Amino acid sequence: MKVLSVVGNRPQFIKSGPVAVALRDAGIEEVTVHTGQHWDRELSEVFFEELGLPEPEYRLDLQTADAERMRPEIAGALERERPDWALVYGDTNSTLAGAEAAGDAGVPVAHVEAGLRSGDLSMPEERNRIEVDRVSALLLCPDERSAEILRGEAVAGRIEVVGDVMADACFRLAPIARERSQILDRLDVKRGGYVVATIHREANVRPERLARIASGLARIPERVVLPAHPRTRSVLGEPPPNVTLLEPLGYLDMAALCSQARVIVTDSGGLQKEAYWYGVPCVTARPSTEWVDTVELGANVLVDDDPAALAAAVAGARMPDGLPPLYGDGNSSPKVAAALLASLAAA
Repeated sequence: MKVLSVVGNRPQFIKSGPVAVALRDAGIEEVTVHTGQHWDRELSEVFFEELGLPEPEYRLDLQTADAERMRPEIAGALERERPDWALVYGDTNSTLAGAEAAGDAGVPVAHVEAGLRSGDLSMPEERNRIEVDRVSALLLCPDERSAEILRGEAVAGRIEVVGDVMADACFRLAPIARERSQILDRLDVKRGGYVVATIHREANVRPERLARIASGLARIPERVVLPAHPRTRSVLGEPPPNVTLLEPLGYLDMAALCSQARVIVTDSGGLQKEAYWYGVPCVTARPSTEWVDTVELGANVLVDDDPAALAAAVAGARMPDGLPPLYGDGNSSPKVAAALLASLAAA
């Protein structure tokens, strides 16, 4: 079996690491296409170096988030490789472009993180999720809630609950990150004595909205460490006095920083999950989330762009006692490989 995997941004690089190992262990040949949706070195290359990911066979280096520009290049790789499956992750434009190109080429699509829904169709990520699930032949869900959503939508593909492959990376690498990284010493912060913020989604980097979020961060009495995506930095300008603005961090530094923070403020879907796994309370600067369980359990609070609500949520943030495990046990990647191989038996 040959699988062509499409990745393009930081969370997809992280997710693809344990999956690549599982595919290899299962005897599945993998060819990777890096679309170049994230091209800044600290958002792209450094993850391949730190996580020991195999060098992508195709580096499209498109430096764009435009799915229409990605599709013909991915189509070219599909034509040359003729894989049995196209494997896509999450909800980015790289995900959509990979799924659409595979559909046009007659290659079945397997979607990791299938079935997630925030209910907010104003988000391009939500529209991407729905479209990718609609065309996927294999829908690899992180939990039973996602599978039930797909059943309700009457999708045509086969639904498998495998857990979340990002947990595989998180559980293995977070302890290594805390041991090896010197980020807390470099920033002169102590465990539990600071807040980490990440703001990068397209809706949140519009000037007026980002200004409101920054106003909320400015009201936090603690030091706030903000590793800033290039487009966030370009819009933000001078940060509030309590906010330390950093260049994007590599995975190990970021994991060490976030897992030892008192609170995480974010608009990232992946970091909402990681905060839960780290045992760090999360405040999400969005009106909705696809990771509904973290909110229902009280580990995550939605504040949208309200400055007062953001500051109040950070001040009161605590992890509830007795939280259940969410999104798998850290062994999801072998289940992805097994689900792909099961298609051979079904053929």
